Amino acid sequence: MHGLWKPRVLGAWRLPATGPAILAVNHSHNIDGPMVMGVSPRPTHFLIKKEAFVGPLGSFLTGIGQLKVDRTSADRAAITEALGVLDNGGVLGIFPEGTRGEGDFASLRAGLAYFAVRSGAPIVPVAVLGSAERPGRLIKTLPPLRSRVDVVFGDPFDAGDGSGRRTRRALDEATERIQKQLASHLENARRLTGR
Repeated sequence: MHGLWKPRVLGAWRLPATGPAILAVNHSHNIDGPMVMGVSPRPTHFLIKKEAFVGPLGSFLTGIGQLKVDRTSADRAAITEALGVLDNGGVLGIFPEGTRGEGDFASLRAGLAYFAVRSGAPIVPVAVLGSAERPGRLIKTLPPLRSRVDVVFGDPFDAGDGSGRRTRRALDEATERIQKQLASHLENARRLTGR
Protein backbone atom coordinates (compact mmCIF):
# COMPACT_ATOMS: atom_id res chain seq x y z
CA MET A 1 0.00 0.00 0.00
CA HIS A 2 2.84 2.39 0.84
CA GLY A 3 4.45 1.74 -2.54
CA LEU A 4 1.37 2.56 -4.61
CA TRP A 5 -0.31 5.28 -2.55
CA LYS A 6 0.55 7.58 0.33
CA PRO A 7 -1.52 6.33 3.26
CA ARG A 8 -1.75 8.64 6.24
CA VAL A 9 -2.65 6.54 9.28
CA LEU A 10 -4.15 8.30 12.28
CA GLY A 11 -4.99 6.72 15.63
CA ALA A 12 -3.66 3.22 14.94
CA TRP A 13 -2.58 3.11 18.60
CA ARG A 14 -6.29 2.89 19.48
CA LEU A 15 -6.43 -0.72 18.29
CA PRO A 16 -5.88 -2.84 21.41
CA ALA A 17 -2.43 -4.43 21.28
CA THR A 18 -3.75 -7.82 22.38
CA GLY A 19 -7.02 -9.67 22.62
CA PRO A 20 -9.94 -9.89 20.24
CA ALA A 21 -11.08 -6.81 18.34
CA ILE A 22 -13.39 -6.05 15.44
CA LEU A 23 -12.47 -3.41 12.87
CA ALA A 24 -15.64 -1.84 11.44
CA VAL A 25 -14.50 -0.27 8.17
CA ASN A 26 -16.46 1.97 5.81
CA HIS A 27 -16.40 0.71 2.23
CA SER A 28 -16.50 3.00 -0.77
CA HIS A 29 -13.70 1.50 -2.90
CA ASN A 30 -12.09 -1.88 -3.64
CA ILE A 31 -8.79 -0.85 -2.03
CA ASP A 32 -10.34 -0.07 1.38
CA GLY A 33 -9.89 -3.59 2.77
CA PRO A 34 -6.35 -4.10 1.43
CA MET A 35 -5.43 -0.61 2.64
CA VAL A 36 -6.56 -1.39 6.20
CA MET A 37 -4.80 -4.78 6.10
CA GLY A 38 -1.63 -3.06 4.94
CA VAL A 39 -1.56 -0.35 7.62
CA SER A 40 -3.13 -2.10 10.61
CA PRO A 41 -0.72 -2.64 13.50
CA ARG A 42 -2.08 -6.20 13.89
CA PRO A 43 -2.89 -8.91 11.33
CA THR A 44 -6.52 -8.59 10.26
CA HIS A 45 -8.85 -11.30 8.95
CA PHE A 46 -11.58 -9.77 6.78
CA LEU A 47 -14.86 -11.35 5.81
CA ILE A 48 -14.73 -11.14 2.01
CA LYS A 49 -17.43 -12.09 -0.49
CA LYS A 50 -16.92 -15.56 -1.92
CA GLU A 51 -16.96 -14.17 -5.47
CA ALA A 52 -13.49 -12.69 -4.84
CA PHE A 53 -12.01 -16.14 -4.16
CA VAL A 54 -11.32 -17.14 -7.76
CA GLY A 55 -8.10 -18.33 -9.35
CA PRO A 56 -4.77 -17.16 -7.94
CA LEU A 57 -6.47 -14.34 -5.99
CA GLY A 58 -8.54 -16.90 -4.10
CA SER A 59 -5.46 -18.88 -3.10
CA PHE A 60 -3.69 -15.67 -2.07
CA LEU A 61 -6.63 -14.46 0.07
CA THR A 62 -6.91 -17.84 1.78
CA GLY A 63 -3.14 -17.92 2.31
CA ILE A 64 -3.12 -14.58 4.13
CA GLY A 65 -5.99 -15.62 6.39
CA GLN A 66 -8.98 -13.92 4.82
CA LEU A 67 -12.42 -15.47 5.32
CA LYS A 68 -14.78 -16.39 2.49
CA VAL A 69 -18.45 -15.51 3.08
CA ASP A 70 -21.58 -16.26 1.07
CA ARG A 71 -23.63 -13.07 1.36
CA THR A 72 -26.82 -14.66 0.04
CA SER A 73 -27.56 -16.58 3.25
CA ALA A 74 -26.43 -17.05 6.84
CA ASP A 75 -23.08 -18.68 6.05
CA ARG A 76 -22.49 -20.95 9.07
CA ALA A 77 -18.94 -21.85 8.04
CA ALA A 78 -17.94 -18.18 7.74
CA ILE A 79 -19.62 -17.34 11.06
CA THR A 80 -17.75 -20.18 12.79
CA GLU A 81 -14.41 -19.12 11.27
CA ALA A 82 -14.96 -15.46 12.22
CA LEU A 83 -15.87 -16.34 15.80
CA GLY A 84 -12.78 -18.58 15.88
CA VAL A 85 -10.59 -15.60 14.96
CA LEU A 86 -12.06 -13.65 17.88
CA ASP A 87 -11.93 -16.63 20.28
CA ASN A 88 -8.20 -16.91 19.50
CA GLY A 89 -7.65 -13.23 20.33
CA GLY A 90 -7.37 -12.08 16.70
CA VAL A 91 -8.65 -9.08 14.77
CA LEU A 92 -11.71 -9.49 12.56
CA GLY A 93 -12.35 -6.92 9.82
CA ILE A 94 -15.93 -6.26 8.73
CA PHE A 95 -17.57 -3.92 6.25
CA PRO A 96 -20.78 -3.39 8.29
CA GLU A 97 -22.77 -2.15 5.31
CA GLY A 98 -22.20 -5.51 3.64
CA THR A 99 -21.10 -4.12 0.30
CA ARG A 100 -19.34 -1.21 -1.34
CA GLY A 101 -21.37 2.00 -1.41
CA GLU A 102 -21.15 5.57 -0.18
CA GLY A 103 -19.00 4.47 2.76
CA ASP A 104 -21.06 6.52 5.20
CA PHE A 105 -22.24 3.74 7.57
CA ALA A 106 -25.86 4.76 6.78
CA SER A 107 -27.31 1.25 6.48
CA LEU A 108 -25.76 -1.43 8.66
CA ARG A 109 -26.47 -5.12 8.44
CA ALA A 110 -26.84 -7.17 11.62
CA GLY A 111 -23.60 -9.17 11.25
CA LEU A 112 -21.38 -6.69 13.05
CA ALA A 113 -23.70 -6.53 16.07
CA TYR A 114 -23.92 -10.32 16.17
CA PHE A 115 -20.14 -10.81 16.21
CA ALA A 116 -19.60 -8.03 18.77
CA VAL A 117 -22.34 -9.15 21.16
CA ARG A 118 -21.58 -12.86 20.76
CA SER A 119 -17.81 -12.50 21.30
CA GLY A 120 -17.72 -9.51 23.63
CA ALA A 121 -14.91 -8.08 21.47
CA PRO A 122 -14.64 -4.29 21.28
CA ILE A 123 -15.40 -2.60 17.98
CA VAL A 124 -12.78 -0.22 16.58
CA PRO A 125 -14.28 2.10 13.95
CA VAL A 126 -12.05 2.72 10.93
CA ALA A 127 -12.68 5.41 8.30
CA VAL A 128 -10.90 5.13 4.96
CA LEU A 129 -11.09 8.50 3.19
CA GLY A 130 -9.81 9.51 -0.22
CA SER A 131 -9.91 6.12 -1.91
CA ALA A 132 -12.95 7.02 -4.04
CA GLU A 133 -12.41 10.75 -4.57
CA ARG A 134 -11.22 10.50 -8.15
CA PRO A 135 -10.14 7.80 -10.62
CA GLY A 136 -6.54 7.24 -11.59
CA ARG A 137 -5.23 8.22 -15.02
CA LEU A 138 -3.65 4.86 -15.81
CA ILE A 139 -6.12 2.53 -14.14
CA LYS A 140 -9.55 4.14 -13.85
CA THR A 141 -10.77 1.64 -11.26
CA LEU A 142 -8.05 2.63 -8.76
CA PRO A 143 -7.25 5.92 -7.04
CA PRO A 144 -4.40 7.84 -8.68
CA LEU A 145 -1.00 6.32 -7.87
CA ARG A 146 0.84 8.13 -5.07
CA SER A 147 -2.36 9.92 -4.00
CA ARG A 148 -3.06 10.31 -0.29
CA VAL A 149 -5.51 7.94 1.37
CA ASP A 150 -6.38 8.59 5.01
CA VAL A 151 -7.05 5.70 7.41
CA VAL A 152 -8.44 6.91 10.73
CA PHE A 153 -8.84 4.49 13.66
CA GLY A 154 -11.36 5.45 16.34
CA ASP A 155 -11.77 4.65 20.01
CA PRO A 156 -12.82 1.07 20.78
CA PHE A 157 -16.33 0.62 22.18
CA ASP A 158 -18.57 -2.21 23.34
CA ALA A 159 -21.70 -2.88 21.31
CA GLY A 160 -23.68 -4.70 23.96
CA ASP A 161 -25.62 -3.16 26.81
CA GLY A 162 -23.71 -5.17 29.41
CA SER A 163 -26.55 -7.62 30.01
CA GLY A 164 -25.09 -10.40 27.85
CA ARG A 165 -28.45 -10.81 26.08
CA ARG A 166 -28.32 -12.14 22.51
CA THR A 167 -31.98 -11.79 21.56
CA ARG A 168 -33.18 -10.23 18.31
CA ARG A 169 -34.13 -7.10 20.26
CA ALA A 170 -30.68 -6.92 21.90
CA LEU A 171 -29.01 -7.21 18.48
CA ASP A 172 -31.29 -4.52 17.01
CA GLU A 173 -30.44 -2.19 19.91
CA ALA A 174 -26.74 -2.97 19.50
CA THR A 175 -26.98 -2.20 15.77
CA GLU A 176 -28.47 1.21 16.58
CA ARG A 177 -25.69 1.97 19.09
CA ILE A 178 -23.07 0.84 16.59
CA GLN A 179 -24.53 2.97 13.79
CA LYS A 180 -24.42 6.09 15.96
CA GLN A 181 -20.81 5.42 17.03
CA LEU A 182 -19.63 4.73 13.47
CA ALA A 183 -21.40 7.80 12.03
CA SER A 184 -19.87 9.96 14.76
CA HIS A 185 -16.40 8.53 14.07
CA LEU A 186 -16.75 9.16 10.34
CA GLU A 187 -17.79 12.76 10.96
CA ASN A 188 -14.81 13.28 13.29
CA ALA A 189 -12.46 11.62 10.78
CA ARG A 190 -13.67 13.93 7.99
CA ARG A 191 -13.18 16.96 10.20
CA LEU A 192 -9.72 15.77 11.28
CA THR A 193 -8.52 15.07 7.73
CA GLY A 194 -10.37 17.89 5.96
CA ARG A 195 -12.11 15.43 3.59
